[in-house]
Amino acid sequence: MKHLLVIAEAGVNHNGSIDIAKKLIDTAVIAGCDIVKFQTFKADNLAVSTSKKAPYQEITTGNSESQLDMLRKLELPYEFHEELINYSKSKGIKFLSTPFDVESVEFLDKLGMDMFKIPSGEVTNYPVLRAIGKTCKPVILSTGNSNIQEVAAAISVLRKFGTKDITLMHCNSEYPTPLEDVNLRAMQTLKDEFKLPVGYSDHTCGFETAVASVALGACAYEKHFTLDKSMIGPDHKASLEPDELIKLVKLIRNTELLLGSSEKVSSKSEIKNKEVARKSIVAKCPIKAGEKYSELNLTTKRPSTGLSPMLWESVVGQVAKKDYVKDDFIEL
Repeated sequence: MKHLLVIAEAGVNHNGSIDIAKKLIDTAVIAGCDIVKFQTFKADNLAVSTSKKAPYQEITTGNSESQLDMLRKLELPYEFHEELINYSKSKGIKFLSTPFDVESVEFLDKLGMDMFKIPSGEVTNYPVLRAIGKTCKPVILSTGNSNIQEVAAAISVLRKFGTKDITLMHCNSEYPTPLEDVNLRAMQTLKDEFKLPVGYSDHTCGFETAVASVALGACAYEKHFTLDKSMIGPDHKASLEPDELIKLVKLIRNTELLLGSSEKVSSKSEIKNKEVARKSIVAKCPIKAGEKYSELNLTTKRPSTGLSPMLWESVVGQVAKKDYVKDDFIEL
């Protein structure tokens, strides 16, 4: 059975604090996630001074400041990265960070990042796609707010400059995502169109989408998490708290177990009940030697230690070789 990759998206929920970032890493480890992911950017490379906040950001952080001012507070300082990478290694979890500008791509590459996660907002950012493609490292590409043509164009740029290993993540770029807009069937569309592994980057509330995406064949699953939803910042309210993250990962792993393999055989747990639950051909009433077996003097009853009822047609019409009393197993 394949192991689904669970990515715990810390994102900007560190609020610029390395101590909070380490606590987020600890939380991801406790929950059993495979990867803990942050975001790497220079705010001044990301937005112009007049850039407005997204509606969900205004709801969570107000509109008294620009998006740029908000982003400046949420940078993960370059000097934090190496310490967090080493901390993650010491805890046995893979560290990953999403670059939002070319400078950050080059920085993460020099740090030895062995794969890149491209956020939905960069799907049409040619310079960033080119820079990541040139690293020739595996890529996980989120596709929120994208159509098939835009996804195809992004894949084309990555491949043109050297990327071969690409995983697509179906995604909806609203925080939180309304259930009616999740459209999980698009995962299969992406898989059929591009013949690539497909996962889901989840911004919904609750746990239903996780279970459904795994059941539909997701190879990876990503979810935002926080230490406390009441913390100040744009993404905390749409994130899972530690106990919820633990529950989520358990649900995902249980769903993987439920899916099992495609082989249809008796399982180890059920096979012991096979003999008790199935039936054999037995005498419905006393039968004398020389009497023909018929629909009138035969029936089927548990257990299945005698002749299988699937032999019914070949038994009916044959002659009994001995006397039987009711419920005796028929012999040929």
